[in-house]
Amino acid sequence: MVPARLPTRQMLAYGALGFPLAFAALPLYVHVPQLYADSVGLPLALVGAVLLLTRFADALIDPLLGQWSDRLGNRRRLIAFALPALALGLAALLTPPSNGGVVWLVLTLALTFIGFSLATINYHAWGAEIGDTPQERVRVTAAREIFALGGVVVAAALPSLLASDAATALQYLGWIFVPILAVAALATFAGAPPAAVPPGPAQQGLPLSAVFDDRRFGRLLIVLAAGGIASAIPATLVLFFIADVLRMPEWQGMFLVIYFVCGGLALPGWVALARRHGKVRAWMASMVLAIVSFVWAFLLDAGDGLAFVLICAASGAALGAELALPPALLADLLAEGRRTGRKVAGAGAYFGVWNFVTKFNLALAAGIALPLVALFGYKVGAGDTASQGLVALAATYALLPAAIKVISLLLLWRWRHQFEGKTA
Repeated sequence: MVPARLPTRQMLAYGALGFPLAFAALPLYVHVPQLYADSVGLPLALVGAVLLLTRFADALIDPLLGQWSDRLGNRRRLIAFALPALALGLAALLTPPSNGGVVWLVLTLALTFIGFSLATINYHAWGAEIGDTPQERVRVTAAREIFALGGVVVAAALPSLLASDAATALQYLGWIFVPILAVAALATFAGAPPAAVPPGPAQQGLPLSAVFDDRRFGRLLIVLAAGGIASAIPATLVLFFIADVLRMPEWQGMFLVIYFVCGGLALPGWVALARRHGKVRAWMASMVLAIVSFVWAFLLDAGDGLAFVLICAASGAALGAELALPPALLADLLAEGRRTGRKVAGAGAYFGVWNFVTKFNLALAAGIALPLVALFGYKVGAGDTASQGLVALAATYALLPAAIKVISLLLLWRWRHQFEGKTA
């Protein structure tokens, strides 16, 4: 009997919640450093340290939240429990009082991260449990990512449209997020198909330790980690770079929109390139494009907006490959392991470690980049375009990621034959 095809309306209803979750992620990871250093007046190194610790704790708690969620099993209920914490936390995080300081930053980050992580883990698990065939599961994932891309683009564009002052615009953004989240959640809860019962202990494969014994996965993870850090450092510093190096703070939203839109538009091209030349070679091509973009960015000066538009387009296109190809390579390794009888843990265990590394990249980037630029004399709103601090900002934003990306590229080239099997 052929499984029934899920109606498109149910797919779209499930995907709707991806919009506000992606919407929340952008200010959470991009705008918060500048907001608390510039508007609140906290030392940049202190903001970096707080972000490092809270993001690292957030990454560590994900496996525990996942295990707890699997035991409870009711995805809708857990998401409904998490969303109010996310809404309240993000709105408070983006509306710091004048005397809030570091305590306010820590508490609101903790509340936001807990709500975001619990909602995201169960939302993605719900999607993995929808559909009876690989084709149906691809449709579910595609619906979620389409809405997520829309959420990122809207969140990137709104601040510059809401107010000329960045702090005021982010306050408005935080409060606008609340009704957007409510409407999307209602659409998802009302129209999305139910999730299946999570797999029992006997179906969960080998223990988590088996993941770390998989040598090929370990090497793929090293390449992912290096490339991810190289992408996370510019994400942490991009608003400072635009405001103080390019002197174009009013164009921040436009630059971010171009970056993310080009990432989405480039995805079909990377998929076609991977089909023709293999995923590893396509991934390496995207790394070369990213390296060239980073080096070019270091050469920019005040007012070089057109050049930065091209850099955003190129680096955004490279991001599209990084979002699609590494997880596909991991899926290939797991499929090959099952087909050949090689002992591999369950896919959830692999992607749990994968998600930890992805989040840890963001934490490490904040912990490295912000104290580093502060150490070399960068101050938010620096007036002298030739100062040592601005040179340090440009070098950390552009040259440091380029160097790390070169290391990632060389490692991928060295280990390419381990990932280029019949499934690659």
